[in-house]
Amino acid sequence: MPDQTPNISDMNERSREVFRRVVEGYLESGAPVGSRTLTRDFSEKVSAATIRNVMQDLEYLGLLDSPHVSAGRVPTQLGLRMFVDGLLEVGDLDGKDRQTIDQTLGDSDRDVASVLDQVGQALSGVTQGASLVLTPKHEAPIKHIDFVSLSRDRALVVLVFADGHVENRIFTPPAGQTPSSMREAANFLNAIAAGHTLSELGKVVSREIAARRQEIDSLAADLVEKGFALWENEGETTERLIVRGRGNLLTDGENEQDLARIRSLFDDLERKRDIAQFLDLAEEGDGVRIFIGSENKLFSLSGSSLVVSPYMNADRKIIGAVGVIGPTRLNYGRIVPIVNYTAQLVGKLISDRS
Repeated sequence: MPDQTPNISDMNERSREVFRRVVEGYLESGAPVGSRTLTRDFSEKVSAATIRNVMQDLEYLGLLDSPHVSAGRVPTQLGLRMFVDGLLEVGDLDGKDRQTIDQTLGDSDRDVASVLDQVGQALSGVTQGASLVLTPKHEAPIKHIDFVSLSRDRALVVLVFADGHVENRIFTPPAGQTPSSMREAANFLNAIAAGHTLSELGKVVSREIAARRQEIDSLAADLVEKGFALWENEGETTERLIVRGRGNLLTDGENEQDLARIRSLFDDLERKRDIAQFLDLAEEGDGVRIFIGSENKLFSLSGSSLVVSPYMNADRKIIGAVGVIGPTRLNYGRIVPIVNYTAQLVGKLISDRS
């Protein structure tokens, strides 16, 4: 393999044409392309042996691969990347494809979630691939919230909004959290969620944390002043109240009661700090992903490609994306304008609604 990544501009005209024709032939048929096939309609009179030599050079550069000893060549992932970036000729959007997409977004009476679901189905139908729609996050009041543990470092938050919208977000939970602690967090949040958006819910929890901390400070002040206790890491999430002279406390029932109350408040404070962290992570988590005609595992397959384009709101802020997932031999020249056009229409729809 060469020491550096090859570049289209470094190829001579013959190498560039061989490379382009191999990739285009593969994208069209899905089969390896042989030297004899290329000699039939090559721009100059060259022998199959000459083309084979060029193919070997391109294989050395990591742009082509030979699946079988006697077969032709197919582009590698690096080769496809170079072709898409440097040689792909993107066509105009087909009139029939445009009409299908326009009809999908033409009904102004439906809510955005329904339209985006239809967009996913339309993209899947038009391209014969799997569609991907990343939707903008919802900011209506929360009706119900659930945390579901998926693995040690993955969790799902299910948000049911007061307007009936349901959204799932994936996030990485704080270390040491269990399914039981997630249920407790959800139960607490559901008790105070009514009428609050997700960000407002975070402010409510922050006020609860401040109130608990103030109550602890008030109770602990007397113990610290008398020398029975001292703070370690005061004000930090790892803070502790270290009790000294426990025997003296036992002779004073009031101080012992204060200490029990402080311990209870500390437990409550830690739970609410965890809940606040859950909310922060849930708010930052990945938004809803709608897959039409495929499963998540498609992303882990080395033989798949994703053509994606972001869409923006009226403030020119990226709020989501639409795309198509398929095999590496997608008809990129046709798929790219479809995805781009759809993203532009979705962005206009969101801007008009807002």
